[in-house]
Amino acid sequence: MPATPAWPPKSAPRLFMQDALSAGASVTISGNQAHYLARVMRVKEGDAVVLCDDQTGEWAASVTAASKRDVSLQVTELLRPREEVPDFWLCAALLKKDRFDMVLEKATELGVAKILPVITRRCVADKLNLDRARMVVTEAAEQCARTALPEVLEPVKLDALLRDWPSDRMLFFADELGGEPAAERFAAHAPPAALLTGPEGGFDDDERAAIRKLTETRAITLGPRILRGETAALAAIALWMGTAGDWSQDS
Repeated sequence: MPATPAWPPKSAPRLFMQDALSAGASVTISGNQAHYLARVMRVKEGDAVVLCDDQTGEWAASVTAASKRDVSLQVTELLRPREEVPDFWLCAALLKKDRFDMVLEKATELGVAKILPVITRRCVADKLNLDRARMVVTEAAEQCARTALPEVLEPVKLDALLRDWPSDRMLFFADELGGEPAAERFAAHAPPAALLTGPEGGFDDDERAAIRKLTETRAITLGPRILRGETAALAAIALWMGTAGDWSQDS
């Protein structure tokens, strides 16, 4: 006899919901998400959709009705509880829009818990469309099968970030002028931790001095080459996840 197909299939579309989900709940989706399901994925009655709520986890749901404007679903069963996320923050200086979009997307895929955009003196951008930024991380989480969304905060000026820095969290400062080898320093400190990366033009001398003055700061180097802001952020996150994060845990 042929094997029974897995349900929901791995090809089932995945979406994040704002409200908490539960077995037997009815969900009606409208707007862009309904357009995606009905027009792009062309779902029909009985098709499977995977829903996440960033609270309880990942749920299987079945389409009960689909139209041009909305899609109705019945939640059936919990597939996975919300994942445990390493307590690691990314404090990234704002970059040009396309480059910061890359940081948001890839930091989500790599597993950070929180993203704090930072405004420094040499930033070429000083504003962020927060709704759009949260949409970018949500779509990235849907694509990489995360069950938890990273929190994205409003941009904050560097001096305010340093002034209000929590005393129980290590701040790894990616300093292009040098520091301790990143892998060694990451391995020596358990979470909670955070990473601070700079803008296209780097930090100025006064900013660098203020960052290093913070008791919780540990300056790190990411190697012999000067990296772009987005490259430094993503390379350092990957290195931290491999040395102190959850990449070595059983999947």
